[in-house]
Amino acid sequence: MATPILHGPNYSTYTRSVRLALIEKGLEYELKEIDLLGGATMHQAFLALSPFGKVPVLEHRGVVIYETAAINRYVDEAFKGPMLQPTDPVARARMNQIMGVIDSYAYATLVSEIVMQRIVLPALNRRSNPQALRKAAPAMRRALLALEALAADAPFLAGRSVSLADLHLAPIMGFFAETPEGRRILPTLPRLAAWWPRMAARESIRTTVPRLP
Repeated sequence: MATPILHGPNYSTYTRSVRLALIEKGLEYELKEIDLLGGATMHQAFLALSPFGKVPVLEHRGVVIYETAAINRYVDEAFKGPMLQPTDPVARARMNQIMGVIDSYAYATLVSEIVMQRIVLPALNRRSNPQALRKAAPAMRRALLALEALAADAPFLAGRSVSLADLHLAPIMGFFAETPEGRRILPTLPRLAAWWPRMAARESIRTTVPRLP
């Protein structure tokens, strides 16, 4: 079986989502690190794979796929292993809804604002912006409240088994839970607060801890 090749930096939350899916399926894969912060995604060689210059990109048997949700659905459907998408239509819709909320709303505030200011900029020896953090707070809370309301009253976000929804959110939560905002708000969200330690204990999470540049 051809080994899937994943292009993206290990610290990218979306790259990690795909790594989690590959591991949860029991697959070996090759990670090709991309110097995202150094502008490598704007080089012509990468743009030939991903025309918008976004990570990650998966290559497998001559097929090139970009966009994380599409990659992970391919991984789930193209390979043997535990299914990562519910068969029940309601649970499957809930999974897709959670992934959509993450992509359209949660990522922009939790990662692009909170994690960027609290974790990424200090790692690059740059100062965070308190005003940006204050401005992001309402959107952060709104996104988290929506995810809390969508989360199933079950071990995982879409039901009793791990799904792509869990793998979409877990890398974001891995960073966000370490911020002052995360430590403050997560205990007020009972379903997410119970879900995150359960996810954090999984082997796929423990073996993909990101290394910031």
